[in-house]
Amino acid sequence: MNARNVMVLSDSLAYYGPTGGLPANDPRIWPTLVGEKCGAPVRLFGRIGWTSRDIWWALTQDPNIWAAVPDADVVVLAFGGMDSLPSPLPTALREQIRYLRPNGLRQIVRNGYQWVQPRASRLGWPVALPPAVTVEYLEKIRSALAQLRPDLEILLCLPPTHASPYYGNVHSGRIPTTAAMSSWAAEHQIRCVDFYPATRDAFADDAVEMNPDGIHWGFECHRAIADVVAEAVLCTPDGVTR
Repeated sequence: MNARNVMVLSDSLAYYGPTGGLPANDPRIWPTLVGEKCGAPVRLFGRIGWTSRDIWWALTQDPNIWAAVPDADVVVLAFGGMDSLPSPLPTALREQIRYLRPNGLRQIVRNGYQWVQPRASRLGWPVALPPAVTVEYLEKIRSALAQLRPDLEILLCLPPTHASPYYGNVHSGRIPTTAAMSSWAAEHQIRCVDFYPATRDAFADDAVEMNPDGIHWGFECHRAIADVVAEAVLCTPDGVTR
């Protein structure tokens, strides 16, 4: 087996554990575990709350990503879960709260947002990004990578689920987003890795430690995700192990 350089573009699910965020090289998170299983170096790029739109912006603006692309053998697109979450209040509003001044006004607005968000999320609509927009950004990302590296393999991770009171325990947007992403991947002959089964089972099992926020995972779930990603990284498109 030849080692493969792996680049991961993700949201915070790649580096958050049961108690919070961790360094990109923490041995317990799934990208690091994939590197261990594959005997390959892994470069992880991600931030909390990133949607496919944020990944596109990072790809076009972050020189650290530019530097990693030439050496990558496979890029793992591990995002889309945030796209599919209910977002009854505009995402831009949430992102701009941090810039409000004075501090007292910022806290009042944040408290109001945190009160409305979980209650309005029970409607399940609108989502942070409609499925068609998610696919639009996926295609921009694919096209940009293909222009730089026509030989670069891409793996697409389908959205996980959640059990978060911050989103009203509602995730009705997952299925439409998953369907749209899967259809796009099939059109471009991109293999998919499904994050839903492992996360569904982990959130449903009280014996499995998960982050209390109902979004992020425990290390057992990270190991389960690493298993399915590593299997895809190690296999050729026709199913032969490298």
